[in-house]
Amino acid sequence: MISIEDEGRIIRLYHVEKWKIGAIAGEMRVHHSVIRRVLDRVVGSRAPVGVRPSRLDPYREFLLQKIAEHPRITASRLFGMARERGYQGSPDHFRHAIAKLRPRRTPEPFLRIKTLAGEEAQVDWAYFGHIEIGRARRQLMAFVMVLSYSRRLFVRFFPGQTTTWFLLGHVLALEEFGGCPRRVLYDNLKSAVLDRRGDAIQFNPDLLALAMHYHFEPRPVGVRRGNEKGRVERAIRYVRGAFFEALEWRTLEELNAKAAAFCNGQAMDRKWPEDDTLTVRQAVAEEAPMLLPLPAASFPAFDRVDTSARKTPYIRYDLNDYSIPHDRIGRALSVVASADTVRILEGSAVIAEHVRSFDKGKVIEDQAHVDAVKEMKRRARKGAALDRLARCAPESTTLLKQMAERSANIGTNVFTLMKMLDQYGVEDLRLGIAEALRRGVPHPHAVRQAIERRREESGAEPVLPLDLPDDPRLADLDISPHDLSDYDEEEEDEEVEEAR
Repeated sequence: MISIEDEGRIIRLYHVEKWKIGAIAGEMRVHHSVIRRVLDRVVGSRAPVGVRPSRLDPYREFLLQKIAEHPRITASRLFGMARERGYQGSPDHFRHAIAKLRPRRTPEPFLRIKTLAGEEAQVDWAYFGHIEIGRARRQLMAFVMVLSYSRRLFVRFFPGQTTTWFLLGHVLALEEFGGCPRRVLYDNLKSAVLDRRGDAIQFNPDLLALAMHYHFEPRPVGVRRGNEKGRVERAIRYVRGAFFEALEWRTLEELNAKAAAFCNGQAMDRKWPEDDTLTVRQAVAEEAPMLLPLPAASFPAFDRVDTSARKTPYIRYDLNDYSIPHDRIGRALSVVASADTVRILEGSAVIAEHVRSFDKGKVIEDQAHVDAVKEMKRRARKGAALDRLARCAPESTTLLKQMAERSANIGTNVFTLMKMLDQYGVEDLRLGIAEALRRGVPHPHAVRQAIERRREESGAEPVLPLDLPDDPRLADLDISPHDLSDYDEEEEDEEVEEAR
């Protein structure tokens, strides 16, 4: 506070000594605004400030006329028009001058909105940064619902703001409240309003289905009418400052557990804005009987996406791959995902169901799907081998048929016959199969014995099975045999010792 003596000194220094305001502020060790306030309060004590001429003065009437004719015209366009007419000032000075020339908009007055108990709730999303889940970096969004009368608060954090989380947030909030208000106010967010042209509003059909289930009226607020849902806006600021600031948490589950404890503890025990002698908890007890009763079944909150699998038995959903039966490749499918489960449907039939992952690049498989693919591949390889055997040795068809009649393992026997085909060639295999059939012994060992006996009788060298790696360097590899004369000399010495 400035005393009467100091005010008199300020007036004397300014009028008599002709000190500048800044010099007086330095002498008195106060802010220069204090000196101006003292001089303005004393009528006639402050000398009038002269208006300096400006380069803009010759164009002032022209600019005022253009602003009146075109209220939305920009300062840059006016600057260009003034430059064409000879203005030489800088763009920054021009822009500041134009801001002073524009007519001031009269601020719109707002009335304080009062609601009845059980009448209204307000909903909005709030952004709280990001969360790392495995290799995925997702938005950390808070679904916030507040009852307008009692100010009861519900907060639930989600890894995004999809329609699934939006619907699930409603379900969890209404179950926590134990009832439903008669109307819910929204901002013009896409989860609630798909399109808006003035008063013509196209609601999200999923939100309409939710509203029909719980019997409330969805109502978007007016464009740029933040005061109409000021309760949820203030609730979000309250959550940021009183709960989330400096909060330590590791997982989304831990964060939501702490948010629930905050909403049912500290937020319920704060003072009720309508009457500071009461708490929010006491106002909630008054409002609870006025809420609409909840239906017996909860609303199924899920996300539905049309998709298909082109080449591999997997479908991509939300950054991850989920397996499907291999015979559904190329068909029109749909994904129905909840907070915990991902189901793949063909029409209305569920063909696969998996636990949902919020990681990135994960492959979630059903072992039955994997085993079915392996079996299909095995049968495909077996079919190819059968075709080759039938082309090279038609007698193999009769041999395999007799093997099947004796309950033999066809796959193993086909594999053995294919190896003999590669070792002995087509002619020897056909003769061996014919000999085994003639002897009535339908078995690969009988075929091999017949082939070896025939080759031995003809003086052919025995064929040794040799499986070498598929390495081109082995084709031209020379192997030098070891000299065995040393072993012959050792055997002769042993014979001489035995004779002695």
